Amino acid sequence: SLFDRFGVVFAFAQKIRAKSPQSQNIGIVMPTSAGGAIVNLAVLSLGKTVVNLNYTASKVSIAHAIAVSDLDTIYTSRQFLSKLKGRGIDIEEVLSNVDVVFVEDLKQEISKPVVLRNWAAMKLLPYRLLQLLYLKNIPTEQTAAILFSSGSEGTPKGIELTHKNFMANIKQFTNLLNFQEDDVIMATLPIFHSFGLTVATLAPLLEGVPFICQPDPTDAESVGKLAAKYNGTVLFGTSTFFRIYAKSKKLHPLMFGSIRFVVGGAEKLSIDVREMFKKKFGLDIYEAYGTTETTPGISANIPDVLNTDTWQIQIGNKPGTVGMPFPGSSLRIVDPETLKPLPVGEEGMILIGGTQVMKGYLGEPEKTAEVIRVIDGVRWYITGDKGKLDEDGFLTIVDRYSRFVKIGGEMISLSAVEEEIRKIVPESVDIVAAGAPDPKKGEQIVLLYHGEIAEGELKEMIARSNLNPLMRPSLYHYLEEMPRLGSGKTDLKMAKKIAEEVAASRGK
Repeated sequence: SLFDRFGVVFAFAQKIRAKSPQSQNIGIVMPTSAGGAIVNLAVLSLGKTVVNLNYTASKVSIAHAIAVSDLDTIYTSRQFLSKLKGRGIDIEEVLSNVDVVFVEDLKQEISKPVVLRNWAAMKLLPYRLLQLLYLKNIPTEQTAAILFSSGSEGTPKGIELTHKNFMANIKQFTNLLNFQEDDVIMATLPIFHSFGLTVATLAPLLEGVPFICQPDPTDAESVGKLAAKYNGTVLFGTSTFFRIYAKSKKLHPLMFGSIRFVVGGAEKLSIDVREMFKKKFGLDIYEAYGTTETTPGISANIPDVLNTDTWQIQIGNKPGTVGMPFPGSSLRIVDPETLKPLPVGEEGMILIGGTQVMKGYLGEPEKTAEVIRVIDGVRWYITGDKGKLDEDGFLTIVDRYSRFVKIGGEMISLSAVEEEIRKIVPESVDIVAAGAPDPKKGEQIVLLYHGEIAEGELKEMIARSNLNPLMRPSLYHYLEEMPRLGSGKTDLKMAKKIAEEVAASRGK
Protein backbone atom coordinates (compact mmCIF):
# COMPACT_ATOMS: atom_id res chain seq x y z
CA SER A 1 0.00 0.00 0.00
CA LEU A 2 0.98 3.68 -0.21
CA PHE A 3 1.54 3.84 3.55
CA ASP A 4 3.77 0.76 3.40
CA ARG A 5 5.87 2.35 0.66
CA PHE A 6 6.33 5.63 2.47
CA GLY A 7 7.07 3.79 5.68
CA VAL A 8 9.99 2.21 3.80
CA VAL A 9 10.95 5.55 2.20
CA PHE A 10 11.36 7.27 5.56
CA ALA A 11 13.17 4.26 7.00
CA PHE A 12 15.68 4.52 4.13
CA ALA A 13 15.89 8.28 4.67
CA GLN A 14 16.93 7.74 8.27
CA LYS A 15 19.73 5.40 7.15
CA ILE A 16 20.91 7.77 4.39
CA ARG A 17 20.98 10.69 6.84
CA ALA A 18 23.16 8.63 9.19
CA LYS A 19 25.56 7.50 6.43
CA SER A 20 25.78 10.83 4.55
CA PRO A 21 25.21 13.52 7.18
CA GLN A 22 27.38 16.21 5.57
CA SER A 23 26.75 15.41 1.91
CA GLN A 24 24.33 17.65 0.02
CA ASN A 25 24.59 15.88 -3.34
CA ILE A 26 23.79 12.17 -3.25
CA GLY A 27 24.78 9.93 -6.16
CA ILE A 28 22.32 7.24 -7.26
CA VAL A 29 22.84 4.38 -9.73
CA MET A 30 19.53 2.53 -9.82
CA PRO A 31 17.24 1.09 -12.49
CA THR A 32 13.68 2.18 -13.12
CA SER A 33 12.16 0.29 -10.21
CA ALA A 34 10.39 0.61 -6.89
CA GLY A 35 13.83 0.65 -5.28
CA GLY A 36 14.96 3.50 -7.54
CA ALA A 37 11.87 5.54 -6.67
CA ILE A 38 12.24 4.84 -2.93
CA VAL A 39 15.90 5.95 -2.82
CA ASN A 40 15.14 9.14 -4.78
CA LEU A 41 12.25 10.03 -2.47
CA ALA A 42 14.30 9.24 0.62
CA VAL A 43 17.07 11.60 -0.48
CA LEU A 44 14.63 14.37 -1.44
CA SER A 45 12.82 14.09 1.91
CA LEU A 46 16.11 14.97 3.62
CA GLY A 47 16.40 18.20 1.63
CA LYS A 48 19.36 16.76 -0.27
CA THR A 49 19.98 16.75 -4.02
CA VAL A 50 19.61 13.58 -6.10
CA VAL A 51 22.22 12.92 -8.79
CA ASN A 52 21.02 9.97 -10.87
CA LEU A 53 24.05 8.91 -12.91
CA ASN A 54 23.73 7.72 -16.48
CA TYR A 55 25.26 4.27 -16.20
CA THR A 56 25.15 3.81 -20.00
CA ALA A 57 27.49 6.80 -20.54
CA SER A 58 31.23 6.44 -21.03
CA LYS A 59 33.43 5.96 -17.98
CA VAL A 60 34.98 9.38 -18.65
CA SER A 61 31.52 11.00 -18.59
CA ILE A 62 30.52 9.20 -15.39
CA ALA A 63 33.77 10.18 -13.70
CA HIS A 64 33.24 13.79 -14.82
CA ALA A 65 29.69 13.78 -13.41
CA ILE A 66 30.94 12.43 -10.08
CA ALA A 67 33.69 15.06 -9.90
CA VAL A 68 31.65 18.16 -10.79
CA SER A 69 28.79 17.07 -8.52
CA ASP A 70 31.25 16.66 -5.65
CA LEU A 71 29.89 13.21 -4.86
CA ASP A 72 31.47 11.22 -2.04
CA THR A 73 28.74 8.58 -1.69
CA ILE A 74 26.75 6.66 -4.30
CA TYR A 75 23.76 4.48 -3.49
CA THR A 76 23.27 1.55 -5.82
CA SER A 77 22.25 -2.09 -5.98
CA ARG A 78 24.67 -5.00 -5.94
CA GLN A 79 22.25 -7.02 -8.08
CA PHE A 80 21.86 -4.18 -10.57
CA LEU A 81 25.61 -3.70 -11.01
CA SER A 82 25.88 -7.43 -11.65
CA LYS A 83 23.17 -7.24 -14.33
CA LEU A 84 24.91 -4.28 -15.95
CA LYS A 85 28.16 -6.21 -16.05
CA GLY A 86 26.30 -9.06 -17.74
CA ARG A 87 25.32 -6.59 -20.46
CA GLY A 88 28.91 -5.46 -20.91
CA ILE A 89 28.57 -2.32 -18.77
CA ASP A 90 31.13 -2.41 -15.96
CA ILE A 91 31.22 0.84 -13.98
CA GLU A 92 32.63 -0.48 -10.71
CA GLU A 93 36.09 0.91 -11.55
CA VAL A 94 34.60 4.42 -11.95
CA LEU A 95 32.96 4.09 -8.53
CA SER A 96 36.18 3.06 -6.80
CA ASN A 97 36.96 6.59 -5.59
CA VAL A 98 33.66 7.08 -3.77
CA ASP A 99 31.90 5.34 -0.92
CA VAL A 100 29.46 2.86 -2.45
CA VAL A 101 26.44 1.91 -0.36
CA PHE A 102 24.29 -1.01 -1.50
CA VAL A 103 20.54 -0.73 -0.98
CA GLU A 104 20.39 -4.45 -0.25
CA ASP A 105 22.57 -3.83 2.82
CA LEU A 106 20.46 -0.85 3.89
CA LYS A 107 17.35 -2.95 3.60
CA GLN A 108 18.84 -5.58 5.88
CA GLU A 109 19.61 -2.90 8.48
CA ILE A 110 16.01 -1.66 8.56
CA SER A 111 13.93 -3.49 11.12
CA LYS A 112 10.26 -4.22 10.59
CA PRO A 113 9.24 -2.35 13.79
CA VAL A 114 10.77 0.85 12.35
CA VAL A 115 8.70 0.53 9.17
CA LEU A 116 5.59 -0.24 11.19
CA ARG A 117 6.21 2.77 13.43
CA ASN A 118 6.49 5.02 10.37
CA TRP A 119 3.36 3.46 8.90
CA ALA A 120 1.40 4.04 12.11
CA ALA A 121 2.60 7.63 12.35
CA MET A 122 1.38 8.39 8.84
CA LYS A 123 -1.98 6.82 9.57
CA LEU A 124 -2.55 8.57 12.89
CA LEU A 125 -0.62 11.84 13.06
CA PRO A 126 -1.72 15.15 11.48
CA TYR A 127 0.04 16.32 8.32
CA ARG A 128 1.89 19.25 9.94
CA LEU A 129 3.37 17.00 12.60
CA LEU A 130 4.44 14.50 9.94
CA GLN A 131 6.21 17.34 8.15
CA LEU A 132 8.18 18.16 11.27
CA LEU A 133 9.06 14.52 11.88
CA TYR A 134 9.97 13.35 8.38
CA LEU A 135 10.55 16.28 6.03
CA LYS A 136 13.11 19.06 5.95
CA ASN A 137 11.71 22.51 5.23
CA ILE A 138 13.74 23.99 2.37
CA PRO A 139 13.30 26.79 -0.19
CA THR A 140 11.55 25.81 -3.42
CA GLU A 141 14.42 27.41 -5.36
CA GLN A 142 16.91 24.91 -3.90
CA THR A 143 18.34 22.37 -6.33
CA ALA A 144 16.42 19.11 -6.12
CA ALA A 145 18.26 17.17 -8.83
CA ILE A 146 21.32 17.40 -11.03
CA LEU A 147 20.97 15.65 -14.38
CA PHE A 148 23.69 15.39 -16.98
CA SER A 149 23.48 16.02 -20.69
CA SER A 150 26.15 16.29 -23.39
CA GLY A 151 27.31 19.80 -24.25
CA SER A 152 28.17 21.31 -27.59
CA GLU A 153 31.72 19.95 -27.36
CA GLY A 154 30.67 16.59 -25.99
CA THR A 155 31.47 17.42 -22.35
CA PRO A 156 28.51 16.61 -20.07
CA LYS A 157 26.94 19.59 -18.35
CA GLY A 158 25.27 19.30 -14.96
CA ILE A 159 21.75 20.69 -15.19
CA GLU A 160 20.38 21.98 -11.89
CA LEU A 161 16.63 21.54 -11.51
CA THR A 162 14.86 23.00 -8.47
CA HIS A 163 11.93 21.73 -6.44
CA LYS A 164 9.89 24.51 -8.05
CA ASN A 165 10.94 23.30 -11.51
CA PHE A 166 9.72 19.78 -10.78
CA MET A 167 6.47 20.78 -9.09
CA ALA A 168 5.60 23.21 -11.89
CA ASN A 169 6.32 20.79 -14.71
CA ILE A 170 4.49 17.94 -13.00
CA LYS A 171 1.40 20.12 -12.54
CA GLN A 172 1.65 21.31 -16.13
CA PHE A 173 1.81 17.77 -17.46
CA THR A 174 -0.87 16.29 -15.21
CA ASN A 175 -3.28 19.14 -15.97
CA LEU A 176 -2.79 18.46 -19.66
CA LEU A 177 -3.10 14.69 -19.37
CA ASN A 178 -6.01 14.81 -16.91
CA PHE A 179 -5.41 11.50 -15.14
CA GLN A 180 -8.38 9.19 -14.68
CA GLU A 181 -9.13 7.07 -11.60
CA ASP A 182 -8.12 3.82 -13.27
CA ASP A 183 -4.92 5.11 -14.89
CA VAL A 184 -1.73 3.08 -14.52
CA ILE A 185 1.51 4.52 -15.94
CA MET A 186 4.04 2.35 -17.72
CA ALA A 187 7.35 3.59 -16.25
CA THR A 188 9.89 2.27 -18.75
CA LEU A 189 12.23 5.26 -19.13
CA PRO A 190 15.45 5.48 -17.06
CA ILE A 191 15.39 7.74 -14.01
CA PHE A 192 18.68 9.38 -15.02
CA HIS A 193 16.68 11.06 -17.83
CA SER A 194 14.55 14.04 -16.90
CA PHE A 195 11.41 12.55 -18.47
CA GLY A 196 11.86 9.27 -16.64
CA LEU A 197 12.44 11.04 -13.32
CA THR A 198 9.80 13.77 -13.64
CA VAL A 199 6.91 12.30 -15.58
CA ALA A 200 7.30 8.56 -15.09
CA THR A 201 8.40 8.55 -11.42
CA LEU A 202 7.72 11.73 -9.43
CA ALA A 203 4.48 12.72 -11.20
CA PRO A 204 2.59 9.48 -10.47
CA LEU A 205 3.85 9.46 -6.88
CA LEU A 206 2.64 13.02 -6.27
CA GLU A 207 -0.66 12.45 -8.05
CA GLY A 208 -1.32 9.08 -6.44
CA VAL A 209 -1.28 7.20 -9.75
CA PRO A 210 0.07 3.61 -9.77
CA PHE A 211 3.03 2.98 -12.07
CA ILE A 212 4.66 -0.16 -13.41
CA CYS A 213 8.46 -0.26 -13.57
CA GLN A 214 10.36 -1.94 -16.39
CA PRO A 215 14.09 -1.12 -16.46
CA ASP A 216 14.58 -2.10 -20.12
CA PRO A 217 12.21 -0.31 -22.54
CA THR A 218 13.60 -2.33 -25.46
CA ASP A 219 12.31 -5.60 -23.95
CA ALA A 220 9.05 -5.56 -25.89
CA GLU A 221 7.74 -8.84 -24.52
CA SER A 222 8.20 -7.80 -20.87
CA VAL A 223 6.65 -4.38 -21.49
CA GLY A 224 3.66 -6.05 -23.13
CA LYS A 225 3.21 -8.63 -20.37
CA LEU A 226 3.39 -6.00 -17.62
CA ALA A 227 0.89 -3.78 -19.43
CA ALA A 228 -1.52 -6.67 -19.76
CA LYS A 229 -1.06 -8.00 -16.23
CA TYR A 230 -1.52 -4.65 -14.48
CA ASN A 231 -3.81 -2.93 -17.01
CA GLY A 232 -1.39 -0.18 -17.96
CA THR A 233 -3.12 2.81 -19.54
CA VAL A 234 -0.39 5.40 -20.26
CA LEU A 235 2.74 4.55 -22.25
CA PHE A 236 5.77 6.79 -22.77
CA GLY A 237 8.54 6.11 -25.24
CA THR A 238 10.62 7.11 -28.22
CA SER A 239 10.22 6.44 -31.93
CA THR A 240 12.92 3.77 -31.58
CA PHE A 241 11.06 1.94 -28.82
CA PHE A 242 7.71 2.16 -30.59
CA ARG A 243 9.29 0.65 -33.70
CA ILE A 244 10.51 -2.28 -31.59
CA TYR A 245 7.02 -2.80 -30.13
CA ALA A 246 5.35 -2.62 -33.54
CA LYS A 247 7.77 -5.15 -35.06
CA SER A 248 7.98 -7.54 -32.10
CA LYS A 249 6.26 -10.86 -32.74
CA LYS A 250 6.28 -11.57 -29.00
CA LEU A 251 4.26 -8.43 -28.17
CA HIS A 252 0.70 -9.30 -29.18
CA PRO A 253 -1.72 -6.39 -29.83
CA LEU A 254 -3.97 -7.66 -27.01
CA MET A 255 -1.18 -6.97 -24.53
CA PHE A 256 -1.73 -3.26 -25.13
CA GLY A 257 -5.49 -3.62 -24.93
CA SER A 258 -5.76 -1.41 -21.84
CA ILE A 259 -3.46 1.39 -23.13
CA ARG A 260 -5.40 4.59 -23.83
CA PHE A 261 -2.70 7.23 -24.26
CA VAL A 262 0.74 6.93 -25.89
CA VAL A 263 3.26 9.78 -25.72
CA GLY A 264 6.40 9.93 -27.87
CA GLY A 265 9.38 12.19 -27.37
CA ALA A 266 13.21 12.48 -27.17
CA GLU A 267 13.55 12.02 -30.94
CA LYS A 268 11.47 12.83 -34.00
CA LEU A 269 8.60 10.39 -34.50
CA SER A 270 8.95 8.66 -37.85
CA ILE A 271 5.87 8.57 -40.05
CA ASP A 272 6.33 4.85 -40.72
CA VAL A 273 6.55 4.14 -36.97
CA ARG A 274 3.35 6.11 -36.37
CA GLU A 275 1.58 4.11 -39.07
CA MET A 276 2.96 0.71 -38.00
CA PHE A 277 1.99 1.33 -34.38
CA LYS A 278 -1.52 2.44 -35.37
CA LYS A 279 -1.99 -0.57 -37.64
CA LYS A 280 -0.86 -3.11 -35.03
CA PHE A 281 -2.30 -1.66 -31.83
CA GLY A 282 -5.00 0.73 -33.07
CA LEU A 283 -3.37 3.50 -31.02
CA ASP A 284 -2.26 6.99 -31.98
CA ILE A 285 1.12 8.23 -30.78
CA TYR A 286 0.94 11.80 -29.47
CA GLU A 287 4.26 13.51 -30.08
CA ALA A 288 5.72 15.76 -27.38
CA TYR A 289 8.77 17.98 -26.97
CA GLY A 290 11.10 18.59 -24.07
CA THR A 291 14.66 19.23 -22.96
CA THR A 292 16.53 18.36 -19.80
CA GLU A 293 16.92 22.09 -19.21
CA THR A 294 13.13 22.41 -18.95
CA THR A 295 12.56 19.53 -16.50
CA PRO A 296 11.69 18.39 -19.38
CA GLY A 297 8.13 19.10 -20.60
CA ILE A 298 7.51 21.95 -23.04
CA SER A 299 4.71 20.95 -25.38
CA ALA A 300 2.59 17.97 -26.33
CA ASN A 301 -0.20 16.81 -28.56
CA ILE A 302 -3.31 15.50 -26.83
CA PRO A 303 -6.51 13.85 -28.10
CA ASP A 304 -9.10 16.07 -29.79
CA VAL A 305 -12.11 16.92 -27.63
CA LEU A 306 -15.76 17.32 -28.66
CA ASN A 307 -17.61 20.22 -27.02
CA THR A 308 -21.17 18.92 -26.63
CA ASP A 309 -22.49 22.43 -25.98
CA THR A 310 -21.31 23.91 -29.26
CA TRP A 311 -20.63 20.62 -31.11
CA GLN A 312 -17.24 21.97 -32.11
CA ILE A 313 -14.01 20.00 -32.06
CA GLN A 314 -11.20 21.32 -29.89
CA ILE A 315 -8.11 20.34 -31.86
CA GLY A 316 -5.45 18.91 -29.57
CA ASN A 317 -3.41 16.89 -32.05
CA LYS A 318 -1.70 17.83 -35.28
CA PRO A 319 0.53 14.97 -36.53
CA GLY A 320 3.94 16.24 -37.57
CA THR A 321 3.96 18.83 -34.79
CA VAL A 322 4.98 18.47 -31.16
CA GLY A 323 1.77 20.08 -29.94
CA MET A 324 0.98 23.24 -28.04
CA PRO A 325 2.89 24.57 -25.02
CA PHE A 326 2.03 23.27 -21.56
CA PRO A 327 -0.22 25.51 -19.41
CA GLY A 328 1.99 28.22 -17.91
CA SER A 329 4.65 27.83 -20.62
CA SER A 330 5.55 30.24 -23.39
CA LEU A 331 7.09 29.54 -26.78
CA ARG A 332 8.73 32.16 -28.93
CA ILE A 333 10.35 31.84 -32.35
CA VAL A 334 13.12 34.37 -32.83
CA ASP A 335 15.94 35.31 -35.15
CA PRO A 336 18.94 33.31 -33.84
CA GLU A 337 21.25 36.31 -34.13
CA THR A 338 19.13 39.15 -32.74
CA LEU A 339 16.60 37.13 -30.69
CA LYS A 340 13.88 39.35 -32.20
CA PRO A 341 10.46 37.64 -32.45
CA LEU A 342 9.53 36.28 -35.90
CA PRO A 343 6.05 36.19 -37.48
CA VAL A 344 3.78 33.13 -37.24
CA GLY A 345 4.88 30.41 -39.64
CA GLU A 346 8.44 31.67 -40.01
CA GLU A 347 11.27 29.38 -38.97
CA GLY A 348 13.74 30.42 -36.30
CA MET A 349 15.29 29.67 -32.92
CA ILE A 350 12.91 28.19 -30.34
CA LEU A 351 12.85 29.98 -26.97
CA ILE A 352 11.03 28.57 -23.94
CA GLY A 353 9.73 30.55 -21.01
CA GLY A 354 8.12 29.13 -17.90
CA THR A 355 8.60 28.02 -14.33
CA GLN A 356 10.08 24.72 -15.51
CA VAL A 357 13.20 26.41 -16.96
CA MET A 358 16.31 25.17 -15.15
CA LYS A 359 18.23 26.99 -12.45
CA GLY A 360 21.37 26.73 -14.58
CA TYR A 361 24.41 24.64 -15.44
CA LEU A 362 26.32 23.42 -12.40
CA GLY A 363 29.41 25.53 -11.82
CA GLU A 364 29.24 27.06 -15.31
CA PRO A 365 27.78 30.57 -15.06
CA GLU A 366 29.16 31.56 -18.48
CA LYS A 367 27.43 28.68 -20.27
CA THR A 368 24.26 29.36 -18.29
CA ALA A 369 24.34 32.99 -19.44
CA GLU A 370 24.64 31.82 -23.05
CA VAL A 371 21.33 29.95 -22.97
CA ILE A 372 19.29 31.81 -20.33
CA ARG A 373 18.18 35.35 -21.22
CA VAL A 374 15.67 37.69 -19.61
CA ILE A 375 13.63 39.33 -22.38
CA ASP A 376 10.61 41.55 -21.71
CA GLY A 377 10.70 40.48 -18.08
CA VAL A 378 10.52 36.76 -18.94
CA ARG A 379 13.32 34.28 -18.29
CA TRP A 380 13.83 32.37 -21.57
CA TYR A 381 15.82 29.23 -22.39
CA ILE A 382 17.49 29.31 -25.82
CA THR A 383 17.07 25.73 -27.06
CA GLY A 384 19.38 25.70 -30.07
CA ASP A 385 16.50 24.07 -31.98
CA LYS A 386 14.96 25.47 -35.15
CA GLY A 387 11.19 25.49 -35.40
CA LYS A 388 8.01 27.35 -36.25
CA LEU A 389 4.61 28.03 -34.72
CA ASP A 390 1.37 27.89 -36.67
CA GLU A 391 -1.66 30.10 -36.24
CA ASP A 392 -3.09 27.76 -33.56
CA GLY A 393 0.10 27.72 -31.49
CA PHE A 394 1.28 24.24 -32.52
CA LEU A 395 5.06 23.85 -32.65
CA THR A 396 6.91 22.11 -35.45
CA ILE A 397 10.58 21.19 -35.02
CA VAL A 398 12.39 21.90 -38.27
CA ASP A 399 16.05 21.28 -37.47
CA ARG A 400 18.78 21.89 -34.89
CA TYR A 401 21.26 24.67 -35.00
CA SER A 402 23.83 22.82 -32.95
CA ARG A 403 25.87 19.93 -34.32
CA PHE A 404 24.09 17.03 -32.74
CA VAL A 405 22.34 13.91 -33.94
CA LYS A 406 19.75 11.96 -31.97
CA ILE A 407 20.20 8.21 -32.10
CA GLY A 408 17.70 6.14 -30.15
CA GLY A 409 16.79 9.23 -28.12
CA GLU A 410 20.41 9.95 -27.13
CA MET A 411 22.08 13.22 -28.11
CA ILE A 412 25.43 12.57 -29.81
CA SER A 413 27.90 15.39 -30.38
CA LEU A 414 29.40 15.29 -33.88
CA SER A 415 32.36 17.31 -32.62
CA ALA A 416 33.00 14.65 -29.99
CA VAL A 417 32.73 11.92 -32.65
CA GLU A 418 35.35 13.67 -34.77
CA GLU A 419 37.61 14.20 -31.77
CA GLU A 420 37.54 10.51 -30.83
CA ILE A 421 38.00 9.23 -34.40
CA ARG A 422 40.97 11.54 -34.94
CA LYS A 423 42.66 9.71 -32.06
CA ILE A 424 42.24 6.45 -33.99
CA VAL A 425 43.09 7.27 -37.62
CA PRO A 426 46.42 8.50 -39.07
CA GLU A 427 47.00 12.25 -38.92
CA SER A 428 47.07 12.38 -42.74
CA VAL A 429 43.40 11.43 -42.88
CA ASP A 430 40.97 14.36 -42.83
CA ILE A 431 37.46 13.69 -41.54
CA VAL A 432 34.14 15.37 -40.84
CA ALA A 433 31.10 13.75 -39.23
CA ALA A 434 27.61 14.73 -40.35
CA GLY A 435 24.10 13.60 -39.50
CA ALA A 436 21.55 12.13 -41.87
CA PRO A 437 18.05 10.60 -41.51
CA ASP A 438 17.85 6.93 -40.57
CA PRO A 439 14.55 5.02 -41.01
CA LYS A 440 15.19 2.91 -37.92
CA LYS A 441 17.08 5.07 -35.42
CA GLY A 442 15.85 8.53 -36.39
CA GLU A 443 19.32 9.71 -37.38
CA GLN A 444 22.69 8.23 -38.25
CA ILE A 445 26.29 9.37 -38.47
CA VAL A 446 27.96 9.60 -41.87
CA LEU A 447 31.74 9.92 -41.85
CA LEU A 448 33.16 11.90 -44.76
CA TYR A 449 36.89 11.37 -45.16
CA HIS A 450 39.84 12.28 -47.38
CA GLY A 451 43.32 10.78 -47.42
CA GLU A 452 45.31 7.73 -48.37
CA ILE A 453 43.29 5.11 -46.54
CA ALA A 454 40.92 2.43 -47.77
CA GLU A 455 37.36 2.39 -46.48
CA GLY A 456 37.80 -1.14 -45.20
CA GLU A 457 40.92 -0.17 -43.25
CA LEU A 458 39.15 2.85 -41.75
CA LYS A 459 36.18 0.73 -40.68
CA GLU A 460 38.49 -1.88 -39.16
CA MET A 461 40.35 0.74 -37.10
CA ILE A 462 37.11 2.07 -35.64
CA ALA A 463 35.71 -1.43 -35.09
CA ARG A 464 38.80 -2.41 -33.04
CA SER A 465 38.67 0.77 -30.96
CA ASN A 466 36.83 1.46 -27.70
CA LEU A 467 34.66 4.09 -29.35
CA ASN A 468 31.15 4.23 -27.87
CA PRO A 469 28.83 2.22 -30.19
CA LEU A 470 26.45 5.18 -30.45
CA MET A 471 29.32 7.32 -31.76
CA ARG A 472 30.33 4.90 -34.52
CA PRO A 473 29.46 5.96 -38.07
CA SER A 474 26.82 4.02 -39.96
CA LEU A 475 28.09 5.09 -43.39
CA TYR A 476 31.49 6.06 -44.82
CA HIS A 477 32.07 8.20 -47.90
CA TYR A 478 35.36 9.19 -49.55
CA LEU A 479 35.72 12.77 -50.87
CA GLU A 480 38.28 13.99 -53.38
CA GLU A 481 38.28 17.30 -51.51
CA MET A 482 36.83 18.25 -48.15
CA PRO A 483 34.19 21.02 -48.27
CA ARG A 484 35.72 24.28 -47.06
CA LEU A 485 34.59 27.83 -46.43
CA GLY A 486 36.58 30.82 -47.59
CA SER A 487 38.09 31.08 -44.14
CA GLY A 488 39.49 27.57 -44.46
CA LYS A 489 37.02 26.09 -42.01
CA THR A 490 34.97 23.02 -42.89
CA ASP A 491 31.71 23.87 -44.64
CA LEU A 492 29.38 22.03 -42.27
CA LYS A 493 26.26 22.89 -44.26
CA MET A 494 27.71 21.30 -47.39
CA ALA A 495 28.96 18.33 -45.38
CA LYS A 496 25.44 17.71 -44.08
CA LYS A 497 24.01 17.93 -47.59
CA ILE A 498 26.54 15.40 -48.90
CA ALA A 499 25.82 13.07 -45.96
CA GLU A 500 22.08 13.19 -46.60
CA GLU A 501 22.61 12.43 -50.32
CA VAL A 502 24.85 9.49 -49.44
CA ALA A 503 22.31 8.13 -46.97
CA ALA A 504 19.46 8.55 -49.47
CA SER A 505 21.34 6.82 -52.30
CA ARG A 506 22.45 3.88 -50.19
CA GLY A 507 19.05 3.51 -48.58
CA LYS A 508 17.40 2.70 -51.91
